[in-house]
Amino acid sequence: MSAGRTARERVRAELIREITEIARRQLATEGATGLSLRAVAREMGMVSSAIYRYFSSRDDLLTALIIDGYNAVGEAVENADAETRADDFAGRWLAVCRAVREWALAHPHEYALLYGSPVPGYKAPEDTVSAAMRDTVVLARIISEAYAAGAIDPAAPIPAPPPSIAADLGRVRTAVSMDVPDDVIIRSLTAWAGLYGTVSFELFGQFNNVLEDDRAGYFDHSMTLLAGLAGLKP
Repeated sequence: MSAGRTARERVRAELIREITEIARRQLATEGATGLSLRAVAREMGMVSSAIYRYFSSRDDLLTALIIDGYNAVGEAVENADAETRADDFAGRWLAVCRAVREWALAHPHEYALLYGSPVPGYKAPEDTVSAAMRDTVVLARIISEAYAAGAIDPAAPIPAPPPSIAADLGRVRTAVSMDVPDDVIIRSLTAWAGLYGTVSFELFGQFNNVLEDDRAGYFDHSMTLLAGLAGLKP
């Protein structure tokens, strides 16, 4: 009986894998708004009602794709960080930034689902939060460990953040376990936004006819500038 359940679980896992793979292909051709459980079922040769045994709605399938995407980015970032010398904080920063860019360029439609325009009518559930935080936690850990090691050296003072965002900075500090002052958090947030903004500009075509010769070189230099903003010593 136990072996039978295991076999059923394997079949279910394989069908879910196939459904999500087909759905990823749909993202490339139809976009997130065009994702259709009926179309996925048709491509699999299933009756449309059968697919609801695995995903109860289009939003349920979207959530699965979003979690898979965030986990893929998170894994790429974690691996890049692990492969870099622990006390090379600027090197770790650049390595994880490169990992985000490389993943985005290899998976543009999934990146667009995660970081592009919101899907009309879809509200991501709490289930997506832990996966979405994986890359951010790594970036925060690099900054926190650099600060603890005395390796944070902001190049220039910055204006004090307005009191109105003090609670927000506190939430960031708690969410990613950053035992650092507010000015380091605000610098890190700005660098984090700069990373994803630069990747998005490249992926969504804003650099067309602007940067044509060496986008990778531009990216590395930009990330080095952002590392300096965060206070990471080269």
